[in-house]
Amino acid sequence: MARDEVILRFDKVDFQYEPNKPVLEEVSFTVRRNSKITVMGQNGGGKSTIFGLITGGLKPESGNVFLSNGMSVAIGRQVILREELDLTVRKFFERALISLSKFKKGPSVEKVYNIDPKIDAVLDIVNLQQSEGIHDKKVGSFSGGQQARLLLAFALIQDPDLLLLDEPTNNLDRAGVEHLTEYLKQYKKTLMVISHDADFLNSFTDGVLYLDINTRKVGQYVGNYFDVLEQVSSQVDKEQKKNAQLSKKIQENKDKANFFANKGGRMRLLAKRMRTEAEELEENKVDVRRDDKTIRPFSIPIQEGVVGEILKVTEFTTINPKTHKPVIRKKSLVVKKGEHLLLQGPNGIGKSTLLESIAQKKTSGSEIKNGVKVGYYRQDFSNLDFNQTVYESLISIMERPREETMRSTAAGFLITSEIMKSKIGSLSEGQKGLVAFAQLVLLEPGLLILDEPTNHINFRHIPIIAESLSKYEGAMVLVSHVPEFVSDVRIDEILDLEK
Repeated sequence: MARDEVILRFDKVDFQYEPNKPVLEEVSFTVRRNSKITVMGQNGGGKSTIFGLITGGLKPESGNVFLSNGMSVAIGRQVILREELDLTVRKFFERALISLSKFKKGPSVEKVYNIDPKIDAVLDIVNLQQSEGIHDKKVGSFSGGQQARLLLAFALIQDPDLLLLDEPTNNLDRAGVEHLTEYLKQYKKTLMVISHDADFLNSFTDGVLYLDINTRKVGQYVGNYFDVLEQVSSQVDKEQKKNAQLSKKIQENKDKANFFANKGGRMRLLAKRMRTEAEELEENKVDVRRDDKTIRPFSIPIQEGVVGEILKVTEFTTINPKTHKPVIRKKSLVVKKGEHLLLQGPNGIGKSTLLESIAQKKTSGSEIKNGVKVGYYRQDFSNLDFNQTVYESLISIMERPREETMRSTAAGFLITSEIMKSKIGSLSEGQKGLVAFAQLVLLEPGLLILDEPTNHINFRHIPIIAESLSKYEGAMVLVSHVPEFVSDVRIDEILDLEK
């Protein structure tokens, strides 16, 4: 088949999860064979929805999604499903190959044979260090970064004609991102990637689908994201100039109409004609493309009365990367009010486990000062109640609930009145992250514990988040694999778990 053959086409596709709450409206675009396409847009704009429509997991309200006959599709999801956490690695990958069979002719696969060598091959591709008995380990026993590699391998083992990757760099350390980038540069089939990491995307993409959360439509552009910014900026300038010229003409007509209307007689007919012309000119105005909004600058208030030493650490457990066995390490560490600690180390060494043990007070090796409120940002958002509405989640976190304060804080994180009515579980991962930050502001903690707080977040918001964390006056413990973000956050001490 020809390289430039269209293998995927959206034709005026509409989609909504709830009545009168459209996500996509008359979306049309095409994807050609062997192209590498970026899907970008605001958190909650419908990027993952497009992937769901491609795989058939979602059905359009109207319009059509056309996929070439015999095309196999696989998706690397953002997160491991909760029901998958208890699966062994072998069972997890069996699901992948059974899932692939629905795109193939003939009966569906119910049993996969000789799968272990295939698993070993894809784990090597995603640079996940293998250990004895790894096929029988439960998926939930892996770290967040290792789970991210498993999700990528889940898609790659299917060797699909169309590979969909949803935020593939989340939780990956620098080595993991570099390894993935090189792999995708050499990738020979069709690729569509959702990501907020512009530098990662620009290294391999040749086209961009940009979702406009305001119009709920998709713009299709050639080139990488930086090329798109130039094209969009030029387009906006033209539209604004055209509208300015029309506005000037409209005002002139209105002024003349008002003047002639006061003259009486035939002048009134002329005034009416000029008002009609002004209305027609108004209709000719174009909708200027509105760029993604950014969150407002914010501050996380510190708990009143908190002073001195907030957190003490005397020992912690890491995982030996060669033996994959726990190692207890002694360390005398104190984090005082106003001090920021960065935890470093490769995927799988135990950073998230250490953060959770501190936050949940599950280890004798750390101690939080009595009475200190802990604001804990988990990378998987499992400390959010997915059955609560956003309103309930935010108002319940406040020590002295005030709806006006809560709504004002929420608005700063782009949480609208419509989103406020939605259940946490129905939000995109990026929107969950913004809700989690709004919670931290309303909680007014004395200790912040942050595990990969930039995952899923639109890159436009990240500098604002970094500045806010830098100014936080309480104690803070941070884990992040994004060096640009870390460099913008005030860090007073580093604990490298590898050393």
